Amino acid sequence: MATHYSTCLAFLLVAFTVPVQAEEPAKTVDESKPNIVFIAIDDMNDWVGFLKGHPQAKTPNMDRLARRSVNFSNAHCVSPACSPSRLALLYGVQPFHSGLYPFYNHEKIPTETLQAYTSLQTLFRKNGYRTYGSGKIFHGYKDKGDHWDDYHQPKGAKLKYDASAGYQIGKSNKMAFCPTTNPLEDHPDYQVANYGIDVINQKHEQPYFVAVGIVKPHLPFVCPKQFFDMQDETIETPPIRYRDLADIPMAGRSNAKLSDDLKFRTDQAWGRVRRAYLACNSWVDYNVGRVVEAVEKSDAADNTIIVLWSDHGYHFGEKRSFRKFSLWEEATRVPFLIYDPRPGRQTAGECTEAVSLIHIYKTLAELADVEVPDYVDGVSLTPQLKDPTQSVNLPAITTWGRGNFTVRGDRYRYTRYFDGSEELYDHQKDLMEWENLAGDAKLSKVKTRLGGFLPSNPAPLVRGGIGLWNVIDADRPEALKNFTSQTWPKMKAKLKPKIE
Repeated sequence: MATHYSTCLAFLLVAFTVPVQAEEPAKTVDESKPNIVFIAIDDMNDWVGFLKGHPQAKTPNMDRLARRSVNFSNAHCVSPACSPSRLALLYGVQPFHSGLYPFYNHEKIPTETLQAYTSLQTLFRKNGYRTYGSGKIFHGYKDKGDHWDDYHQPKGAKLKYDASAGYQIGKSNKMAFCPTTNPLEDHPDYQVANYGIDVINQKHEQPYFVAVGIVKPHLPFVCPKQFFDMQDETIETPPIRYRDLADIPMAGRSNAKLSDDLKFRTDQAWGRVRRAYLACNSWVDYNVGRVVEAVEKSDAADNTIIVLWSDHGYHFGEKRSFRKFSLWEEATRVPFLIYDPRPGRQTAGECTEAVSLIHIYKTLAELADVEVPDYVDGVSLTPQLKDPTQSVNLPAITTWGRGNFTVRGDRYRYTRYFDGSEELYDHQKDLMEWENLAGDAKLSKVKTRLGGFLPSNPAPLVRGGIGLWNVIDADRPEALKNFTSQTWPKMKAKLKPKIE
């Protein structure tokens, strides 16, 4: 297997030549300002080599980058869904301060709401940077406004699936878990990486910020066949306790996607689903490797920062769930790397402190010596870049709907739902969050301490521009009654093994 993988990798790392602009006379660039290569990945959990989330993950390019970076190995998303996570990170504001809780059509969010904030790209653009973007940065490919000097929308051909080599539910374009038969150039992520490479290769008169928005491993789990061929035929099942939901309150149970678990078990498809996800992660790794290689070969390699992150994690049967949309570890933990090659700026290593992606805004601004707006949440992680063992002294908070929060510290995770119900897990003893300790009186001080970081008066929901509202929260309390009286009993009767 190792020999076959090495052969495939050698083939795939052949450089792809892209046209660059005609060379102009060199002009002075402000070298006190670093370039920023901002790699955003969609739906990638800890199933990558450098986080050891799955023993069969094959991500050599990201692993190599991690060895030279500060690897924030206990990083957590701001929200376990694409739109609210990205809005929070890119505007630097927690959902409980902005009111942006569910999915939004970005262009339809009320102007008066967004006027209060400055996107990270716009901040850099106003401070002497040229800003470039491609792919999924906010939610979806389309982007506009004053965020970018140039934004590229990929135009891939229609992808053809080979369902016989994987799994597909009916003819669904989304619920597909199989190879594609198109050439690499047809895939949007390949084009997005090409755009980033093109920007990196250009001669720049100003420092640049280029955002490379890679969509995989988002559904459908499809990618070129050679990345499926890299994977082992049999995929190890993650540790799962079938009755794991028995000690979880109904508000928490409502987040588990039980129908997906039922379908995959009925079709005996979980192995194929997991293999397809690992293949997509290897495909992402290949494109990340191409972008990183371009940075390494560029004239400004020693002055170019690379930051890599995923917007949230993913479930693969843990808590009997699939996808994201929960406040458990699988949905909140994400890859997060920062590589700063400038002398004296960074000591490569692993930061095991719990950190939130909300910190990215202030961190990049400080690295570029750019002043941030007063409203921006989070802290700068520049001390951890110099010394990865230095304490952050601030747990990571993840929000999913108004009134639903989880606080992840270095040892404990404390979750409180809108109805006051709770969960508490001790990660020193229980990595899979199997034992809810919220009712243990001996740990009441832990709950009080972590609960003290939660907002006492969360911002009201911004209703304008909502695209999808798929969470039961303080603004939809009646939905919990329906779930408790109808949905849960019906699903409980269907699922095998039993869930309680």
